[in-house]
Amino acid sequence: MIGFFRRFFQSKIGLGLTLAFLGLIAVAFASGDLANTGGPIGGVSAGDQVAIVGDRKIDADELQRAVTAALDRAREQNPTLTLEVFLAQDGMEQVLDQMIEREALSAYAEEFGFRASDRLIDSELLQISAFRGPDGNFDQEVFRNALARQGTSEADFRQDIANSLFARQMLVPATLGTKMPKELARRYGSLFAERRKGGIGLLPSMAFAPEKDPTEAQLKKYYDANRDDYVRPERRVVRFATFGDEALKEMREPTEGEIKARYDRDKEQYQAKEERKFTQLVVPTEAAARAILDQVQQGTSLSAAAQAQQLQTTEIEPISKAELTSQASAAVANAAFSAGRGTIATPQRGGLGWYVLRVDGVESTPARTLAQATSEIKQALTEENRRKALADMSSQIEDRFSDGASLSEVAKEVGAEITTTKELTADGRLYGEQGNAPEILAPALKTLFAMAESEPELAQIEDGTKFLMFDVSEVTEAVTAPLDEIKDQVTARWKLAEGSDAARKQADEVLAKIRDGKSLTAALGDTGKRLPPPDALSITRQELTQMGNRVPPPLALFFSMAADTVKRLEAPQEQGWFIVSLDEIEVGELEADSPVVAQTAQQLDPVVGNELTLSLVRAIKEEMGVEINDDAVEALKRQMTNRQ
Repeated sequence: MIGFFRRFFQSKIGLGLTLAFLGLIAVAFASGDLANTGGPIGGVSAGDQVAIVGDRKIDADELQRAVTAALDRAREQNPTLTLEVFLAQDGMEQVLDQMIEREALSAYAEEFGFRASDRLIDSELLQISAFRGPDGNFDQEVFRNALARQGTSEADFRQDIANSLFARQMLVPATLGTKMPKELARRYGSLFAERRKGGIGLLPSMAFAPEKDPTEAQLKKYYDANRDDYVRPERRVVRFATFGDEALKEMREPTEGEIKARYDRDKEQYQAKEERKFTQLVVPTEAAARAILDQVQQGTSLSAAAQAQQLQTTEIEPISKAELTSQASAAVANAAFSAGRGTIATPQRGGLGWYVLRVDGVESTPARTLAQATSEIKQALTEENRRKALADMSSQIEDRFSDGASLSEVAKEVGAEITTTKELTADGRLYGEQGNAPEILAPALKTLFAMAESEPELAQIEDGTKFLMFDVSEVTEAVTAPLDEIKDQVTARWKLAEGSDAARKQADEVLAKIRDGKSLTAALGDTGKRLPPPDALSITRQELTQMGNRVPPPLALFFSMAADTVKRLEAPQEQGWFIVSLDEIEVGELEADSPVVAQTAQQLDPVVGNELTLSLVRAIKEEMGVEINDDAVEALKRQMTNRQ
């Protein structure tokens, strides 16, 4: 039920999309890709306006940076996505719409006295992981360096956060307390018992495709109109080598003095120690603890005595006296480590109340002398020295790369063998054939497709024990494949497209005949083509929901039509046209007290709030006034795709 209503009744944009701005900032800084390209923008300069919201202006360079950042985020899910495809899917329009929404909400908030204090902005900054230092806390230096790398001022960034806070202050209250009316929920809930009867037929494009090949002019025209469909992804040839312990020269053994110093430093580790395992019960008062103790001494088990008081015992794994002291109190630890195995310690007060502890086990470790610990310490020091030597070597290699040394030179110095890959795409696949990039390159793929050609880099691939050196020896940019090289492919697509157009026209004739009273089967038979027989349907919405997210588009249309209607629907990738005929709807009914009604209302409550939020955003945009410079937007598209 949840999945069904989310798919059928959620709004396109929603509150989350508007409030996601702060999260997008964090993601952009985490990936380091809020690019600042600047410069003239084909037909408009970088400062020209693409939109005006109230008295606020959105410049072309702002939109370009936002589109670049959005494309980078999209590439995290689809690494081979090109700018051309992103723009063809209205990516720039969607980004601009989000920017307009943010500006409208911010302007409206400021006009009516909303505030985002410096302290509140600071609290949001603390939540962005990209600005945390090695200790996991916010680091001012890391923050400033991140902004400097992106060419963003601190004032501008804080204003972006303030804008997101304004949106939150205005939009979140719009969703509070929203409820789906019970009667409306009953109506929606009854849809699950609804049964629909009809049929679905298909007119495949290939059944109507021309047999002859297109003329050169026809093929060229089709190719030019669909160039974005034939973009070959960027691919790179990578050279890499790995090194680890084998690259180190002979290392000296730890000296007796070093072993003795380490033993003295960690002497507590080699002293005799005792750990105990307990069953624990914590009660609020001393009287309650004494009462539990009396019951146990009279033969009642500790767990039974606890259950009688509606309490529950917990198992404490082996723990030292010092650890128990920090968790409870010194008094609790002293009593617990004085009691014998299998007995209950005298109740003592700790941080959570009065502790009743039964000693379930005692693990004693005798002290170890220097001689007894030497082997262990020697092994630990040897491992530390090895890791330090590898870390020093990696630092030296990075310095060598910074000074201009090539991968070949450094690989020879450390005795590593260089491997050269075939052409790779950004998603880690071999270009033009089956197979993937070597698994060892997986952690470095993102870097490999961001770095400059012939610029070697170093990465750690195993914790301090193995390193990867790599460079890019060849880069082939993403470009549209020349027609001469893909002529057969384009010809096949042209035939499919022509067949799809013919199938659509035939589908319109089938629709007309069905509306005049013919059956779906008879109308399809009149086409004179050998078509697959139509599928007869008799299905409930409950059965539809069992398909989860795999509902075929024709079935989704079938359940959105009115009774005694017929519609056509294009199949994916120009494969043909569906004819969807709905003959009858058997309405389901639910009693007002059915549990399905309450469940439905609960799932639809957020939808009500979401619709209110969308209405509020729309009203605010109308109130502030929005103007879009379509010519400037199109000019920016041309510039970003190098088309004049």
